Amino acid sequence: MKIGVTGATGFIGRHLVEHLTARGDNVVAVGRPLDPAVLATALGGVDAVVHLAGVVSTIDEAQFFAVNVDATRAVAEATAAAGARLVHISSLAAAGPAPPTAPHSEDDPPAPITTYGRSKLESERAIAQVAGLRWLALRPGVVYGPRDRALLPFFAMARLGVLPLAGRATAGYTFIHVSDLMRAIAAAVDSDRHGEAIFVGHPTPVTPRSLLDGVRHAVGRRTAILPVPSVVLKAAALAGDLGGMILGRPLPINSRRYVEMMAEGFVCRVDRLRDHLGIVAEIDLEKGLAETAKWYRETGWL
Repeated sequence: MKIGVTGATGFIGRHLVEHLTARGDNVVAVGRPLDPAVLATALGGVDAVVHLAGVVSTIDEAQFFAVNVDATRAVAEATAAAGARLVHISSLAAAGPAPPTAPHSEDDPPAPITTYGRSKLESERAIAQVAGLRWLALRPGVVYGPRDRALLPFFAMARLGVLPLAGRATAGYTFIHVSDLMRAIAAAVDSDRHGEAIFVGHPTPVTPRSLLDGVRHAVGRRTAILPVPSVVLKAAALAGDLGGMILGRPLPINSRRYVEMMAEGFVCRVDRLRDHLGIVAEIDLEKGLAETAKWYRETGWL
C-alpha cells in the first residue's frame, strides 16, 4: 500500500515509518504546514493516511485547536478527496478520567478535563463530519518505548538514586508500548471498519507506584521513592506556569499536568481493540521499561 503519514519525524512517527516500510508499504512522509495545497500534492494516489501530527503541550492554548482540530480537518478533507482511508491518532485524554475500578469504554460519554483532551475530542468530531471519508480514530493511553523522551527524566532520576511519587496514589493509567501501538495502527489501516473510536492500551493499569518501581528495576539501582505532598505539587505547577510564560515553552510540571496528576486516573477497556482489530497488547510494563532502559543506554541517553 501507499500510505501517507503526518508527524512522521516524531517519536511515534519514526517507529511507524519503520514498521510500515518493513512490511512492504510505500510510506509518504507528509510535512508541515498541513494546508490544503500541501496535502493535495502529498496525498495524491495514497491508499491510506495515518494522521499523527498534533500538539501535545503548549503555552498558547489556541494552538491546541489550530493544530489538533483545524489541521486535522484539513487532513481529513484531503484524504477524502484522494479516496483514501484515514486512521486518526487521537488520545485517551479525549475520553477524560476514569479510575481502575471503572475503566472507560468507547460507548461512555466523553468528558475531557484539559484543553488538550477537548481538542482531541473535537478532532474526532471534525473527521466524522467530512463527507465520504472512511475513518477510524485510535485513542492510545500513555505511549512509551525506545525514542520516548517523556519518561526519560524518570530513568535519569533513578540513576541518581531518588524518584518522586506525585499525584493520587490510587490512580491508574493505561499504558501502551510503542511496538504494540504499531500493530494496532497497521491493523486499523488494513481494517474495513469505519466510523468508530477504539481505545489502545495494555489491559493492566499502571499505578504511579508501579511505574516508579518498574523504572528503578529497569535501571538496576537502589532508588528511594519520595512522596510529594499535593500542596508542593500545586506550587510546582504554578511555578511551571510562570516559568513557561517566561521561557516561551511549556515546562514538565504546570497546571494542566497537575489537573491530570490529581485526577482519579485515565484507564480504559480494550475489548474493542481485541474484538474489532484483533489486537491484544503483548508487552507488559516490566518488559517494556526494561527494553526502553536498554535503548536509552545503547543510544547514550542514559
